[in-house]
Amino acid sequence: MPFQDVAQDESRAPTPATVHVPVLPAEVLAWLAPLPGGRFVDGTLGGAGHTALLLEATAPDGRVLAIDADALALARARARLAGAIAAGRLLVRQGNFARMAELARAADIAPVDGVLLDLGLSSDQLADRERGFSFAADAPLDMRFDPGHGASAAELVNTLEEAALADLLWRYGEERRSRAIARRLVEARRRVPLTRTGEVARLVAGVIHGRPGGIHPATRTFQALRIAVNDELASLEAALPAALEILRSGGRLAVISFHSLEDRLVKRFFQAEERGCVCPPEVPVCACGRSPRLRILTRHPLTAGTDEVAANPRARSAKLRVAERT
Repeated sequence: MPFQDVAQDESRAPTPATVHVPVLPAEVLAWLAPLPGGRFVDGTLGGAGHTALLLEATAPDGRVLAIDADALALARARARLAGAIAAGRLLVRQGNFARMAELARAADIAPVDGVLLDLGLSSDQLADRERGFSFAADAPLDMRFDPGHGASAAELVNTLEEAALADLLWRYGEERRSRAIARRLVEARRRVPLTRTGEVARLVAGVIHGRPGGIHPATRTFQALRIAVNDELASLEAALPAALEILRSGGRLAVISFHSLEDRLVKRFFQAEERGCVCPPEVPVCACGRSPRLRILTRHPLTAGTDEVAANPRARSAKLRVAERT
């Protein structure tokens, strides 16, 4: 490999402390409507904020399966919620949430009353400089949720052809200057491999001149690289039907997204499953026999109020959609 290995040192001991604040907590509880004894899946454990709320609402005998690809997030949750784990109320599993149906069956928790997916990054991941998710501080260019598997962002930036790199930035970051940025990155890597977040951020800022008060010029580039590294959209496409598979009739699926690519995917899935029939429009009578499997509860996504945004700026871009299994 022509550049340094940027894999995280997983031997460093995490602490129970988390800086992550769950977004839309009141809305999540109101729409998932957990009751004592309920069974839930939190497919994106993160800082365990939503998981803790579900455990509290389903006490004394409810159960929650929490899934995350990030070993450090799992370790923090195991320390923070050790009592719930010891009581058999919290089951913590490492893996991609696309495997939630398999994991739920193995844990003997399905069918469940609700599934929550809080997409994107946790504040803990952003705050961990060694992970390379943020351009706020110079760090190894990694961005993997599970540092032990898959190609890092450094590998993509240093090995993709210019056209493929530009396509990645456009598809996953909707970056209008994707071609110019890809050209600049390829020119730079010819001199020396790109291994640090600061290098990439400076190169992008040399192409896009940000406006005062606007987002950082590298925001869309870093989003695109992170989504590609973790195959986030493909995972979400697989996770949505997996969630549907383990929901009981009347169970609810709640998804919090943070950018248009995710929200569009969730919206279209909900609409397709509520419609049911997949026959072409020119067919006068349904021939596929496919019945609706979801009922959309939130016709428009729910967003955070001004008070929550002031207390937790990350909530500004959060959008919550909820649907119910028929």
